[in-house]
Amino acid sequence: MNWDDARVFLAVCRESTLRGAARVLGVDQATVGRRITALEKSLNATLFLRTSDGYALTAVGEAAMRAVEKMEHSALELQRRIQGLDDRLTGIVRVTTTDSLAIDFLIPAVARLHQRHPDVRVQLDASTQILSLAKREADIAVRNTRPDNPDLIARRIARWPVGLFASQAYVDAHGIPSPGSAFEGHDLVVYQPYLQGGKDMTLVNEPVVRGRIAASLSSSLLVRRSIAAGIGIGEIPVYVGEKDGLVRLWPERTRPLPYDVWLVTHADLRHTARVRAVIDEIVEGFSGNL
Repeated sequence: MNWDDARVFLAVCRESTLRGAARVLGVDQATVGRRITALEKSLNATLFLRTSDGYALTAVGEAAMRAVEKMEHSALELQRRIQGLDDRLTGIVRVTTTDSLAIDFLIPAVARLHQRHPDVRVQLDASTQILSLAKREADIAVRNTRPDNPDLIARRIARWPVGLFASQAYVDAHGIPSPGSAFEGHDLVVYQPYLQGGKDMTLVNEPVVRGRIAASLSSSLLVRRSIAAGIGIGEIPVYVGEKDGLVRLWPERTRPLPYDVWLVTHADLRHTARVRAVIDEIVEGFSGNL
């Protein structure tokens, strides 16, 4: 099995449909179908069961997938090591982060980088989805969680306490909630994944059971913008709330865990010139935030 066929096979394994695999690979659906049929014919084996829900691996297919994943690991390792020797300040560097960090820190870093190294192009992905550096979905990640993969190099570049904030308009209209009131009579904006965690929701250690959740948002930027719009009270990093000109409530209180920002890259890529240049600009943008 050659690597091109292996890539097609893995894409179908992971997406379970020809359409999904075609989207990932950047080819048309018919091409994926032909490649899978040809692969099964060359191996004289049925790798997938065609079901109404998509493509399901057979026992032979599962064994093939384990072998092909080893091929993928070797191919990606080779690619990273070759790139790690690249001392040219040119080419694409893929960076993944959140939308809020992208706006406040990454875009200014890209602007500085462009002035100094105009031939380095940054491909910036800002979303709540965590892309895999090990699989080369990105070269650099700026995240609020530290990875546990030993092949990744992580450096904490910021640490902020998390406080309670509201807009001045909200405070003028509704006042400030009393500590211990569980936000009775107040509107709240919350980060949606916190609601899905299965635990009792709190803001800076205050239960929210008597408050009214006016909006739940899928990203930190949307939480910020909702607080600024006067929709309700919310919990965000103190640095961010002060930067946005919001009113800090209960300044003596913070969330038990601070908001850490980690810069992460693969060990094989950290000395690549263009990756190093991007890292330096990002770190400069966060300087003074530890």
